[in-house]
Amino acid sequence: MSPQLRSSPTPDGAAILRLERLSRSFAVGDQLVHALDGVDLDIAAGEYISLMGPSGSGKSTLLNILGLLDRPTSGEYWLAGEQTSTMSDDRLADTRQRAIGFVFQFFHLIHRMTAVENVELPLMLAGVPMAERRSRAREVLRRMGLEARIDHRSNQLSGGERQRVAIARAVVMQPRILLADEPTGNLDSVSGGEVVRIVEALHDEGLTLIVVTHDQAIGSRAHRRLLMRDGKIVQDLSG
Repeated sequence: MSPQLRSSPTPDGAAILRLERLSRSFAVGDQLVHALDGVDLDIAAGEYISLMGPSGSGKSTLLNILGLLDRPTSGEYWLAGEQTSTMSDDRLADTRQRAIGFVFQFFHLIHRMTAVENVELPLMLAGVPMAERRSRAREVLRRMGLEARIDHRSNQLSGGERQRVAIARAVVMQPRILLADEPTGNLDSVSGGEVVRIVEALHDEGLTLIVVTHDQAIGSRAHRRLLMRDGKIVQDLSG
């Protein structure tokens, strides 16, 4: 059995994310699969973390729980000091919308919408007036170098451009945390490098950045590197 680390660079309790004995199990047929097995983890505001490990190690399950897309089977998760297990579904959805941005490997853009409409979507769901949301969406797309592509639908964009639209959508609500699940996994090396530079620039502006990746070169860029195996954090390296 792999050892379990207590991953905590914030002994003063200043963690923006804190997990205690967090577990997540799934029934697969007549088998009970332990995707996460008693994870303890503290993450300070403004950290840049890579989360690595073989397929099936629990990386994406952990990211989904951090992003409030899933609930743990047992254990506790505090987000900015608030215990998420006591949140209603509506409170979880509101917190997820306002505090956390997501970037995925396959972009998850709405194909019938233009780039600017895709980026506007979280603002529309939050009730932001039309003129303000269009202005904010255009500005964040401009920062992504996509000013000339804002009226193009996603099938008219390259893979790298689609991912930049997805990043713009993830940060247009000005979240505190950005979660990226294999953000370069569907891109060539040039486009992938550009995406890495963009998310690192967002981190430099104060975002807490957590990146799941199989790419050692990308993972090694993070200031703190977590290695998972069999649902546990087995290595926690900084520097």
